[in-house]
Amino acid sequence: MAIVPQSELFCWSQVEASSDLDRLRMTLESMPDEPLMRILEQERKGRRDDYPIRPVWNSVIAGIVFEHKSIESLRRELRRNGELRQACGFDVFKGERAVPRASVYSRFLNKLFNHQEQIDAMFDELVETVRALLPEFGKRLAIDSKAIDSHGRPTNHEQQDGRRDTDANWGTKRYRGVREDGSVWEKVKHWFGYKLHLIVDADYELPVAYSVTKASASDCPELLPMVNQLDQHHPGLLDETDFLSGDKGYDSKLNNRDLWDIYRIKPIIDIRNTWEQDPHLPRQLYPDQVDTIFHTERGEVLCRYRDDQPKEVDNYTPMAFEGFEAGRECLKYRCPAAVKGIVCTQRDLCNAAGHTEHGRIVRVPLDTQRRIFTPQARDSKTWAREYKHRTAVERVNSRFDVTFGFEHHFIRGLNKMTLRLGLALVVMLAMAVGRIRTNQREHLRSLVKPAA
Repeated sequence: MAIVPQSELFCWSQVEASSDLDRLRMTLESMPDEPLMRILEQERKGRRDDYPIRPVWNSVIAGIVFEHKSIESLRRELRRNGELRQACGFDVFKGERAVPRASVYSRFLNKLFNHQEQIDAMFDELVETVRALLPEFGKRLAIDSKAIDSHGRPTNHEQQDGRRDTDANWGTKRYRGVREDGSVWEKVKHWFGYKLHLIVDADYELPVAYSVTKASASDCPELLPMVNQLDQHHPGLLDETDFLSGDKGYDSKLNNRDLWDIYRIKPIIDIRNTWEQDPHLPRQLYPDQVDTIFHTERGEVLCRYRDDQPKEVDNYTPMAFEGFEAGRECLKYRCPAAVKGIVCTQRDLCNAAGHTEHGRIVRVPLDTQRRIFTPQARDSKTWAREYKHRTAVERVNSRFDVTFGFEHHFIRGLNKMTLRLGLALVVMLAMAVGRIRTNQREHLRSLVKPAA
């Protein structure tokens, strides 16, 4: 045994206030859980109350805050750590006997399955609290899905046996790209479980809406229902939203159209390559007439011109983007020769057709092709800059593996997965509210830094 001189020992009362437990206290103080507690206590009224509702609930939240992967891990920590028991509200005089049995937690979580609506209400209330505390919250939104494995085994049987998951199914996701040498690579991921669909604020990296589906569910159909849900639960939030970014999994005519036509949100959604015949060649913008204006599948508007070379070779150059005319629902482009000083032997023909010396003006209505042409032109610098904000949702998704333990968990069933993900999101928002109120905004995204 290593002997330590008595003068170097200290008691817990001498430890500075910024202990790790302050993260839990900060989260619990920001948690709008009183309505849920009253409902659960009313349901228990008249029955045995060996383990009160509130300490058990607080300990469940503590398990999430301190990254416990299982209830057994949490119970071991509660038995060892008297300060944690006290912070959760357990009777300090009972010592280890105050820690609930595993069966108590199982029954408690089964109770929570019936109150998912209250969990969602807590999530919505926290979103409103964050919205009131942070300036321009909701200006930029980003959407993505996350694959989450089930701890259960695949089965063809419909009856649960505790080991197999009858709710989950198989999902597949493909990643494609082009290497520097021009070769195409592809990576295919298969998993058995579920999908978390998440909309986050891209500036503050905090969630604003979510849904949980089976792994086979497609991303694209989830966008508009989630946006509609966001509009219903948080009136006025979408009025402040300028952009919503997403990867090509959300690319569709319907999504691009309704985001702008209904909610006046500019979609910043990557486009899938669907031109099978000559995909790299530009196509005429007005195919019913002979013209020099072309476009690509990625929304780039080009002018075909001829230079002063003897062979008069056809060249394509991007037209100068002049902005979006909301009143006309058109993208406005201008002659590249007039803007960039390009030599064009056909410019006199454009002038003769009635165009001014400032060059030809082309207006592209959004209805030309809603997948390709969006209110924020795909070939503009603003589109490229805003699309970079999409990575915010990927960073939020990574927290579920690293901080919340969804990379290695013991969850089976859609109800359990929805509850567990909902609690994780509630803790994420409650922690953010606590940090804002304690002037720790620089650690807004952190779930593990000690409280100041």
